[in-house]
Amino acid sequence: MDESAVTPQESAEARRQQPDHGAAAAAASHGCGCGGCGGSRVEADAATQKMMPLPPFVYAVGRIEPRFPNLGVEKEFAQATGRAETANMSDGQALHAVLSEPQNRYLSKQLCYVLMIRGIDTYFVQPRDTADFDLLVDALGATPRMTDLHVVIGLLSPFAPSDRCNGLMLPVAAFDQIYAFDTETLVTGLPKPDRVDEEPFRTAAADLFERVVQLADNTGSTDTHRALNYLAVRYTEIYAKSAESSVAGLSLTAIETRPSRLGGSRNIQDVLFSYTDRKTDVTEKYFVRVDVTEEFPFLVTKLSPYYDR
Repeated sequence: MDESAVTPQESAEARRQQPDHGAAAAAASHGCGCGGCGGSRVEADAATQKMMPLPPFVYAVGRIEPRFPNLGVEKEFAQATGRAETANMSDGQALHAVLSEPQNRYLSKQLCYVLMIRGIDTYFVQPRDTADFDLLVDALGATPRMTDLHVVIGLLSPFAPSDRCNGLMLPVAAFDQIYAFDTETLVTGLPKPDRVDEEPFRTAAADLFERVVQLADNTGSTDTHRALNYLAVRYTEIYAKSAESSVAGLSLTAIETRPSRLGGSRNIQDVLFSYTDRKTDVTEKYFVRVDVTEEFPFLVTKLSPYYDR
């Protein structure tokens, strides 16, 4: 796993506990004068790399909440707030205004940021590159609201130590990219297809988005949920199809995800949407393929009819 996705304390501890492979290799080379030893070491290194698990990725949708890790940071922030012009601001607006000031950048790095999914503390959020703390502060918004949502794309690392944020222990989501929006803004910004009227389209789109993010245990860390969350925020055609089906008298009755048989060496997920006619109870299925092999998912095939085999 990339060391930038763990805390400095964890990295230092890991270095102390790990054997010095470089020293071991050097010792082995001094103890052998034959040409075969080099090949053995290469084979051993290749085998070791093959056994190492790939880093776990995350593509999560939730709401980021900044918190004070201890009383000292809270008091320091209060002093910075006292020096700033925060009259007529809410607490959230004042926090964003203070953290946005260049002289207070040190404070933005002292806070702990918690991603809440369905009201549950799920991850600590931190940038993989410390220069991206500005992205994190910007994502909070100048006028934060309880309906704000954030998409966090990055790598997961183990639980942070208990002294990081007032005893709270959570895995760390170290992001490379982060988006901020709210459901209303997302739905309003979707391009409406010509074949569907405005109101039915917006209603069906809002319902579909809520269905995706409210799926049980959708923490954005499994291949299934990463594919779904990617589609929810990046692929508008699923909203057009849901609206079109609703107008035609069909209800969205199921969303399923399964590994694609065409994946081969790639990790490709088939995402199926089932629409059932309210009168005849006949079900139509459509699917889209998403590649989730690496950190950033992408579309493989567009939405198409699906036929059970």
